[in-house]
Amino acid sequence: MSNSKENIKNGSCPVYKKCGGCQLQNLTYGEQLKFKQNKVERLLKQFCRVEPIIGMDNPYHYRNKVQAAFRTDRSGRVISGVYQSGTHRIIGIDSCQTEDVTADKIIVAVRRLLPSFKLTTYNEVTGKGCLRHVLVKRGFSTGQVMLVLVTGTPVFPSKNNFVKAILKQFPEITTIVQNINPYSTNLVLGNNQKVLYGKGYIEDVLCECRFRISPKSFYQINPVQTETLYAKAIELAGLKGDETVLDAYCGIGTIGIVAAKHGAGRVIGVELNPDAVRNAIVNARANNLKNIRFFKGDAGEFMSEAAQEDEKPDVVFMDPPRAGSDRRFLDSLIKMSPERAIYISCNPETLARDLNYLTENSDCIVQKIHPVDMFPHTSHIECVTLITRK
Repeated sequence: MSNSKENIKNGSCPVYKKCGGCQLQNLTYGEQLKFKQNKVERLLKQFCRVEPIIGMDNPYHYRNKVQAAFRTDRSGRVISGVYQSGTHRIIGIDSCQTEDVTADKIIVAVRRLLPSFKLTTYNEVTGKGCLRHVLVKRGFSTGQVMLVLVTGTPVFPSKNNFVKAILKQFPEITTIVQNINPYSTNLVLGNNQKVLYGKGYIEDVLCECRFRISPKSFYQINPVQTETLYAKAIELAGLKGDETVLDAYCGIGTIGIVAAKHGAGRVIGVELNPDAVRNAIVNARANNLKNIRFFKGDAGEFMSEAAQEDEKPDVVFMDPPRAGSDRRFLDSLIKMSPERAIYISCNPETLARDLNYLTENSDCIVQKIHPVDMFPHTSHIECVTLITRK
């Protein structure tokens, strides 16, 4: 394991052990891929052969969304960085090997500008102060950059001059938003926001489709690997042009829109988050797609009602949260009995549980499992799985 030790000494993050964000940085990238492949095989080889994991050519600076917490230490120095794993203690970080370089530089610049504008950091105990978090999103394909300044109160002294100052340093910033979060919560963003500069959103291109990204909308963090992931999902779906496709847990509509553009006859997207549904509708219009519709609702309930009415999609894309699918959704999937289900999972443990339920309670069989390394240096593993009927 000498390579692993050299990896830490020669190029790894100096706060790797304190931060806890990159659990596998004690391994070389080749060793990380081997570790993840072994884990997926251990959990899923009972269903079918696990294909070789798809890694990155350049597994660094892949995160297009970067956020930092701000506080002032006892000596009056402003610190920005991430919460230490399992704590509320901020580890000061200026640059990270997984984060976009431009985003990191913007966060450092914001921190350095605070004293000259007499801006304070928010104190969660007293409820006083201004800046809580900074969030930066960058469209890797378009180059557009969004800066979100999260404040504890609506008051933002000298905000116009502050905006001018940061834009002077980073003219590539295309929009700046103030998000107001006065609550004692683990959530970074609050419900209210004001656009200080630009349109209040950015756009990016993924799989030849254009997507609008707002401060609160979910968008895949690693766009390079997302293209690989979605291309594999579309390939496994085997679209011929006359299918009805259901995109469950659709978010802002990414995989459904890609399917609608690349061969699907008709696509239905279902998502519980109303903001995401609004974004999905806008995204479909931006891509001039007439063969896709979105509904706000719980994916399990929608599937259950559709199954009762004998509505049967030919292909189901499912991309549930880390907790996996619930029993109601899986029972509805069994009742619907689509030709193909493409399960995109970010948690091989819950994927194994759900595949076990499907194969034991129906004529479903697992045909293909493709692991994709979406988050190098972390323990997270994404898998695309093809499920068909016997």
